[in-house]
Amino acid sequence: MAKKQAKINVKGKDITIFSQKEDDYICITDIARYKSSDRTDDLIRNWLRNRNTIEFMGIWEHLNNPGFKPVEFDGFKKLAGLNSFTLTPKQWIEKTNAIGLISKSGRYGGTYAHKDIAFEFASWISVEFKLYLIKEFQRLKNEEQKQLGWDIKRNLAKINYRIHTDAIKENLTPEKLTKEQTNNVYATEADILNSFCTEMKL
Repeated sequence: MAKKQAKINVKGKDITIFSQKEDDYICITDIARYKSSDRTDDLIRNWLRNRNTIEFMGIWEHLNNPGFKPVEFDGFKKLAGLNSFTLTPKQWIEKTNAIGLISKSGRYGGTYAHKDIAFEFASWISVEFKLYLIKEFQRLKNEEQKQLGWDIKRNLAKINYRIHTDAIKENLTPEKLTKEQTNNVYATEADILNSFCTEMKL
């Protein structure tokens, strides 16, 4: 399924979101810019080396990722919190086969996290920012649902019209009608169909 990309603005910061299949991923590099625009990578690494973070992401992967590698996860969990312990998103992804984080390069590069994990990171950055992020994210989802509903109704209308005109042609239009008379038949039947659709809220 094609990936969809969107942006929301949270307290003056543009946050990039992309969706693939049924999952939404939020750019935590953008979230980190709320705290420090010059140290986004450092902030993400510091968050990743936290024991609570490692445990949270490990549980999330166990619940959502059949291909997650628990042995490698246990190794990270034992080291988490030590002064010498460091961890980058790429190391976490490559070693554990994680799907909750995605590291992207190019125009929309940065570290992306599944929304569950992104909200956790946002809470670590700022509880206030997390609440505004959730609010804007939900607003975006509501708009997408409205647009989806409109698209479905529009496509249903097209399908209904095609079925209806074919039915008129095959069953209601005598062969000897003039073009003007035929158009009148189509127009009358279309009015009936539109009235029915309005009543049924299609």
